[in-house]
Amino acid sequence: MPISEKILVVDDDPTFQTITRSLLEENGYEVEVAQSAERAEEKLRQCEYDLVLTDLVMAGKNGLAFLNYVKSWAPETPVVMITGFASVNSAVEAMKAGAEDYLTKPCSSDELILKIKRVLEKKHNYQELNRLREELAEKYTFGNIIGKSANLQSVFKLIARVSETDAAVLIQGETGTGKELVARAIHYNSPRKDKPFISVNCAALSETLLESELFGHERGAFTGAINQKLGRFEMAHHGTLFLDEVGDIPLSTQAKLLRVLQEKEFERVGGTQTVKVDIRILSATNKNLQEAIRAGAFREDLFYRLNVMPIILSPLRNRLDDVPPLAQHFIEKYAARFHKTVEGLTSPALEILLRYNWPGNVRELENIIERAVIITNGTQISPDCLVYLDQGKDVGLLKEAFQKQLTEKELTTLYARMIFHEHKGNKKETCKILGINFRTLQNRLKD
Repeated sequence: MPISEKILVVDDDPTFQTITRSLLEENGYEVEVAQSAERAEEKLRQCEYDLVLTDLVMAGKNGLAFLNYVKSWAPETPVVMITGFASVNSAVEAMKAGAEDYLTKPCSSDELILKIKRVLEKKHNYQELNRLREELAEKYTFGNIIGKSANLQSVFKLIARVSETDAAVLIQGETGTGKELVARAIHYNSPRKDKPFISVNCAALSETLLESELFGHERGAFTGAINQKLGRFEMAHHGTLFLDEVGDIPLSTQAKLLRVLQEKEFERVGGTQTVKVDIRILSATNKNLQEAIRAGAFREDLFYRLNVMPIILSPLRNRLDDVPPLAQHFIEKYAARFHKTVEGLTSPALEILLRYNWPGNVRELENIIERAVIITNGTQISPDCLVYLDQGKDVGLLKEAFQKQLTEKELTTLYARMIFHEHKGNKKETCKILGINFRTLQNRLKD
């Protein structure tokens, strides 16, 4: 059975108390009553309530004074005012003081129950929104950007510095390096963290659609525009707008974007009314924008507006120190999702990951680990679970060895001979590459 929501009814009229208590209990609420504001304050200090229903005019302390006490003692508890002395002034005063809603006596049972349901639903929605915001903030803390390489540590330092400001940040890096993850980390560690984070992929939309997405449009602005639509700039008001793949924005749209960044205002497509916005701009690209400027494909003035603080993410192949912790993170993530007992990688499997070039960067590593977790039947991911890794010649050799069921000794002997011949019989270089001593190499070559 669900837990009943608890309501405190405050009124100095015994008849109203009895009728209201009976009505609310019939509708599944747990109810307590208080004959005065003073008694209600005692109850508030002893217990938490989901909602307070209070009269405005009472002997002793009145409803407005009691409302102020509720807002100071239990600010998250919604208050509904109810009174027989209806006036616009008292309603306005109550709402300004923090009341969620206002009813006048006499009111029907249906009206009272509907009002309470709406107020409680609003409270629950607000609590859920806060819970989701807290989850997002936790998800995008610096500690959840996985890696220990020197490059990533310098990125952490930059994120910490720029998060405290409103400076525009341009995040550059190859596809799959985690540019949006960095953008979200900046937002959720900034003073704007409780405001919207709005993202738009500039490469996924045509020029006309991109303008509509960014700036919104008025009804009738173009064929199919049957209603007014708010753009991403308006949706991000007081928050952060993330322009992903900003290097793909057409030149004509770049000019309009530049004006918004300079003036903090724009007009919707097909409109004349000026809309003012307060936003922070974060952008990302996998293109070399300075080359695009030289080619006439990107505005230099827009580049300098976006690139106040540059953050450059190295490709995964240049920071292989991050592969083991990233792989372990993804193993734990997908083992939990697929309800499997996978705990880690075998040493040979990890060696394969460390030798790979990672053209798809972190995103490719995540996909590889997800597949491996699905395939494996044990607690450790072995090399045969990485057969989908696109390693060209290397993966062909691995698949062939797997198909022939070579022993580990046969495989290491074959590999040692390949390296030995590749380096024209240079034993010193072969030992260095294989990480073994001269005697071990001699034994493998004899085998």
